[in-house]
Amino acid sequence: MKTIGLAVVAAALFAAPVFAAGENVIIDPPAEGSVSVEDGLSAWARVYEVASHPRCSNCHVGSDNRPMWSGPSYGKTRPHGMNINAGDSRIGVETIQCSTCHSYREGLNDTPHAAPQVAMNWQLAPVEAEWFGKSSVEVCNQLRDPDRNGGRDYLETASHLDHDLILHWAWNPGGGREPAPYDLQSHVNDVLAWGVAGTPCPDDE
Repeated sequence: MKTIGLAVVAAALFAAPVFAAGENVIIDPPAEGSVSVEDGLSAWARVYEVASHPRCSNCHVGSDNRPMWSGPSYGKTRPHGMNINAGDSRIGVETIQCSTCHSYREGLNDTPHAAPQVAMNWQLAPVEAEWFGKSSVEVCNQLRDPDRNGGRDYLETASHLDHDLILHWAWNPGGGREPAPYDLQSHVNDVLAWGVAGTPCPDDE
């Protein structure tokens, strides 16, 4: 999974409204200056609900390279079964590749207990994007830090959400799994509102 994050955007992008139709969502940020810090923090709170949900955070783990199993469908929170370790490669090339079970597949994941599969290579997010067990403050500051977010600004983050099929899976995981909160378009809209508000975080003074 690619890192979700923010970076510096050219000032020209703010000179006129940005409106882009993606494959699944519309990237249409609010007008510059139209979102208050308070509303931006409300949008962030919803973004964090998604980021901290098991559908996202289970694969946003740290340097131990071990994906997690958590959420209602897993019964209890624990490391991924079969002693899986994705290694420094984050795709398991050092041991057994994620794609061995999470193979490339078109269509829905509608078989209970089957390994999730999408039409792209399955992998952990980069270690810099560790979210599992992290607080709203920690994740917020990571996402707006260009040194830790893959060099994306909030517009690029919204576009990333549209094109990464593993992220799409979070809202349609099948197999009785609980989906991420809200829906993809609502999540994109919250990222955009948070960005226009200046990417505020709960610990800002």
